[in-house]
Amino acid sequence: MAIIEFLGPIARKSLQVDIGNLRELKEYFKDDEELQKWLKICAVSVNDKIVKDLDTPLSKEDKVSLLPPVCGG
Repeated sequence: MAIIEFLGPIARKSLQVDIGNLRELKEYFKDDEELQKWLKICAVSVNDKIVKDLDTPLSKEDKVSLLPPVCGG
């Protein structure tokens, strides 16, 4: 089960999900309207490396982080 980490203002607890790739993760969250808004603007990292390919394979040890845009100085 991959660990899904929600960072910054998403403000959700991490959870474990049995998925094989990021496309499956997108499908897992399809009915969560609040999270869908974030997914449209978030970067995604797998084990602290930014990824863009929804077919990126995941294993049970992987950590997926949803990284919302931030501003600062």
